[in-house]
Formats: sequence, C-alpha cells, structure tokens
Amino acid sequence: MQTDSALIRLATAGLLALAAVNVALGQQSGYLKVVTTTGRAGVFIDDKYVGPSANFRVTRSYPVSPGDHTVTLRDPRYEVFTTHITVVAGKTFTLRQDLKPLPAPKGPFGLLRTEGPDKFAAVYINGAYMGHLDEFSNSSQGLELPPGQYNLKIEPLTAGAVLEQKIELKANETVVVRVPAK
Repeated sequence: MQTDSALIRLATAGLLALAAVNVALGQQSGYLKVVTTTGRAGVFIDDKYVGPSANFRVTRSYPVSPGDHTVTLRDPRYEVFTTHITVVAGKTFTLRQDLKPLPAPKGPFGLLRTEGPDKFAAVYINGAYMGHLDEFSNSSQGLELPPGQYNLKIEPLTAGAVLEQKIELKANETVVVRVPAK
C-alpha cells in the first residue's frame, strides 16, 4: 500500500511540475523593437503607451504577450502610423517604419518644460501624445506650442498618479511643470 501511494504522489508531483512548465512556456513574452525615422515616436501597443521607440538613439525592446496586436507610432511632428503585428513567444518582432513628416508649425511659441522621476512618462496636450517627460526636461529642451490654454496630462509608465492640469503658454515664455515623486 505504501508503495502505491508513494508512486501516486511521485506521479502527481511530476504532472504538477509538467503543468507548471507548460504554463510558464505559454506565458512567455515575445518582444517588439521599433526602428523609425524619429527616435521620439511613442509606441502604443493595443492603444496602451509603452514608451519611446528609442532613447538617445538606442532602440528599445518591449515585452509583448504572444499573439496579434495593433501597434501605433505617434510623434507630433509626423503622421500617425498604425499596423497589425503577430508576436511569437521568445522572439523579437522588429517593426521598421519611416514616418511621414507634417508641415513645420509657425511661431511665435511658448515653451513647456517638464520635470519628474519617471522619464518615460507620456506627455499629452489636449489629448494628443506629444512625447515623453525626459524630452522636455532641461533648459535646452522643451515643447514649443502656440500661445494659449491647454489641458496637460502626464501619465507615468511606472506606478504613480496621473497628473492633469490646465496650463497657459504665452509667446516667448516658459512654463515648467514638476511631477511629484510617488
């Protein structure tokens, strides 16, 4: 009797271990790497912002669950691009896309600068993606916009609260928005 129950326990443990391996393999991510004409392009997977296509000209890879996904690339200086991809577990899908430039806006401009701990937090103006926090974070950087009132939203990639506020930009003046630490 004791031998039978020991064999049953051993067989059960083996089946549980095999099931755990199968679950782990089934949940393995694939990756998305985006190469664009602009490293600033925001990468959205299934309408969720995941980060910039590159940072300091270094292409970033993002984990993606296996299967079919919609990828959208947004940069305020270029036309929006959307495509559908299929990601395979354990593999990297590289999306190469030249973005079509929009006409350059004409000034005068006000300047928005942002500061905060989550450098890849998404920055939106009036609901449109403008870039990530770190792009507008020092005295030689900023987001130029025509003078006026805007709804600003900064959405962190990591945990933390979304910052939403109204801002007013005046010609040739700078507004600095600081996102508090968590």
